[in-house]
Amino acid sequence: MHISEGVLSASVLGAGAAASIGFLVYGFREMKDELLTKTALMSSLFFVGSFIHVPLGPSSVHLLLNGLVGAVLGFAAFPAIFMALLLQGLLFQFGGITTLGVNTFDAAFPAVCAFFIFRKAASAEGILRTVLFFLTGFVPVALSSLLVALMLFLSGGKLFQAAQAIFLAHVPVMLIEGTATVFILRFIMKVYPSLLEK
Repeated sequence: MHISEGVLSASVLGAGAAASIGFLVYGFREMKDELLTKTALMSSLFFVGSFIHVPLGPSSVHLLLNGLVGAVLGFAAFPAIFMALLLQGLLFQFGGITTLGVNTFDAAFPAVCAFFIFRKAASAEGILRTVLFFLTGFVPVALSSLLVALMLFLSGGKLFQAAQAIFLAHVPVMLIEGTATVFILRFIMKVYPSLLEK
C-alpha cells in the first residue's frame, strides 16, 4: 500500500517523516543483537509480500504482512519496514523517496499495534487465542488502509474518493491476512516458538 510521489501535500509528507524518524530512533534502540536476524528475516518477508500488487489510483493493493512483522519484532518493526520500503523505492520505484516517511509510518505503526494484540494472544487459550491471532493480521491492514486514506484526505478534498476506494479495496486483504496469520502463528508456535519470543 505505497503512496506514490507527487500526491501528498508538503505538510503531510513532513509530519509523516517526523513521526517515522522518532519511531525509527526508538526502534533501532530496541533492536538488540539477538534481534538482528529476526529483523532481517521480517524485513525480507515484508519486501517480498508486496511484490504482487495491483495499482489503484495514487496507491496500490497488495499483501502487507505487517501484522506478522509486528508480532515478531515489536518496535523493531519500524527499522525492518523502513529498510524494505527504501529498497523497494530505490530498486523498483514502489512508492518513492519523498513518501518514504509517510509509507513507513502507515505500515509500521499498525505493525507495532499488532505486537500488543499478539502479546495478549500469547497468554490466551482456545477460541480467544484464535480470535486474537486473527486480529493480529486483520487490524494492521485495516489501520494501514485507514492511515493511507487519511493521508490522502488531508492532502486535498479531491482525493477523498480515492481514499475511500483504497480502504474498500483492502477489505479482502484484511480478511486474507487475518486468516493466514492464524495458521502461520499456530505453525510457528509449534515448530519454532523462539521466533516469537521477545
